[in-house]
Amino acid sequence: MSDNRHFDKLVSAGNPVGEVISVDHFLVKVKGLHPVSMHALIMFEDGTKGFVQHVMEDHVVVLQLGSGAITIGMLAVIQHNELVTKVGKDFIGRVVSVTGDPLDGKGPIAADAVWPVFYDAPMLYERELLDKQLVTGVTVIDELFPILRGQRLAVLGDSKSGKSTLATQLAINQKDTDIIVIYAMIAKRRTDVDALLARLEANDALKNAIVVVSTMADSLILSYLAPYVACAMGEYLWQQCDTDVLVVYDDLTNHAHAYREIALLSGMSPGRDSFPGDMFYVHSSLLERAGKLERNHKSLTALPLVLAAGGDITAFLPTNVMSITDGQWVLDMDIFRDNMRPAVSIGLSVTRVGGRGQSTRQKQIAGQTFKVLTAYSQAQEFSHFGSELAIAAQRDLARGKQVYKILNQAPGESYSLIAQTLMMDIALNLQDNEILDVARLKANVNAIAQTIAKDEQFEAARDQLKLKSLEEIKK
Repeated sequence: MSDNRHFDKLVSAGNPVGEVISVDHFLVKVKGLHPVSMHALIMFEDGTKGFVQHVMEDHVVVLQLGSGAITIGMLAVIQHNELVTKVGKDFIGRVVSVTGDPLDGKGPIAADAVWPVFYDAPMLYERELLDKQLVTGVTVIDELFPILRGQRLAVLGDSKSGKSTLATQLAINQKDTDIIVIYAMIAKRRTDVDALLARLEANDALKNAIVVVSTMADSLILSYLAPYVACAMGEYLWQQCDTDVLVVYDDLTNHAHAYREIALLSGMSPGRDSFPGDMFYVHSSLLERAGKLERNHKSLTALPLVLAAGGDITAFLPTNVMSITDGQWVLDMDIFRDNMRPAVSIGLSVTRVGGRGQSTRQKQIAGQTFKVLTAYSQAQEFSHFGSELAIAAQRDLARGKQVYKILNQAPGESYSLIAQTLMMDIALNLQDNEILDVARLKANVNAIAQTIAKDEQFEAARDQLKLKSLEEIKK
C-alpha cells in the first residue's frame, strides 16, 4: 500500500510515466518514459523497481530488480535520475545484500545518505601521487610486489590457487589499521560466503569491514550490480568521511559472466568469447574509481580477483583487467602444488608503482632477493643433471632454499614490515657455514621488531635475532 502511495506521489510530482510493452524474464521494455537517462531508477506501480540499461528511440530497456511479477500494460515512473544505494558508517561491521539490506540478523541499518551506484571516477587534477604502502602482512608481497594505498592491483590465478584466501588474508591484516575493507562477493556459492565470514569473525576482522553478498541463487542483475554497490559504499567513506578504503572484488570473472548473459539476452552484438563490445569499459569504469584524492589525502584501493583458467593469463578477461590495473599478483598452480603459500609467481607478478612506498633498505632487499631467486632457479636446473655441483651453485641452492622457506607463509601468519625486512636481511647475508632455523626465526621476529623505534636500532636487532636463530645449530 505504501509503495502505491509512493508511486502516486512520483506521478503527481510530474515525473515521466511510461507503459510496459514487453516482459522477458528480467528485461522489461517500457514506452513513454522519455526523456530519461541511462541507469535511471524506475518504479513500477506494484512497487517493484528497475533501472534503465538501454535508451532506444521509441522505448527503454529496464533491468528489473527483485522478483515481482511485472505484466504488460503496467505503468512505470522515474523515481531517480540515477541508480543509488544506501551508504553510511553504520554499514561497517555488517553483512549486506546488493540492495543494502542486512543479512546478518543484527537488525536494520540506518543509512547516512544515498550514493550513485555508477559514479564517475575522480578527474586527473583531483588526484594525488600514491606514496604510502598498504601493508598486507605477507612477506613475498610486501617485499617484492608491494601495493600502495590507492593502487589497483589484479589477483590472477586458476581455480583453487588461493586468490580468495590471499584477499581474505589482506582484509584480516587491516583489522587494527585505519583502513576500512569492503569485500564484494559476486555470484558466489553459499559455502564460499560462509567460509569468508567465518574467517573474518574468527580473526575479529569483521569489525573493520563491510561484506556485500550476491550468491549464485540471486538474479543476474544483482550479481552485475554487486561490485558497483561495494565501490559506492567505499566512495562515500573515502570522499565524505575522509577514510582510507580497500575494496576487494571477488571475483570479476563471475561479474563478466553475469554481464555477458544480460547482454546476450538484451540482443547486444557479441564480440570476443561472446562478451559484449563494452566489456572493457564495464570493468575500467569500475576500477578507475580507485585512487588518492588531493583534497583529503585519502585513498580507495581496488583489488580485483580474476580467474585465469588453466593458468592462462593471456585470455580475454585477465588481459583486459591487467591493462586497467597498476600491476598483478599471479598465483601459479605448479607453485601451489610445491606447497608454497601464497603461490605467487615471482616471474609473472609485477607492481608498477609499488616501489614508490618502499624504504631504501626495502628496495635493496627486493633487488637482492630477485638475484638470489634467479641464481637458485639456475642452480636447480644444473642439479637435475645429477653431476657434482660447483661450490658457487651449491651456495646459490642453499641460500635460495632459505629465502623460499621465509617467503612460504601460512594464511594465519602475518609480519610487520620491519619484521619482514629483518628476516630477509638475515637470510640474504648468511655466511657459508651458517644455517638458519627458519621456524625459530619466524617465532622470534615479531617480538624483536617491536623493539625497533628508529633506524639506528635495526642492525643491533638484526644481529640479536640472527644469533637466536642460529644458536640451536651451533649447539
